[in-house]
Amino acid sequence: MTIDTSTMISITEANQNFSKVTKLVDEKGTAVILKNNVPRYLVIDFSKADENANATDEDVISISKRLMTQNKEAYEVLAK
Repeated sequence: MTIDTSTMISITEANQNFSKVTKLVDEKGTAVILKNNVPRYLVIDFSKADENANATDEDVISISKRLMTQNKEAYEVLAK
């Protein structure tokens, strides 16, 4: 995931000025809240949450191939 540094805000500032966080989300699509200068929380527009939750077909195929390779023996036993 690529993080736009202009969307980063400290947790202290987010606590004191949450409207700034919502404004960032409205303008940029996301806001990253830092805790101890480390990205900790991601705030996104609720209507876009579904879009980000779905894996691409390529991701699913890649994961499936990796799992089949890792569990090849178990699949062969089950196929008998």
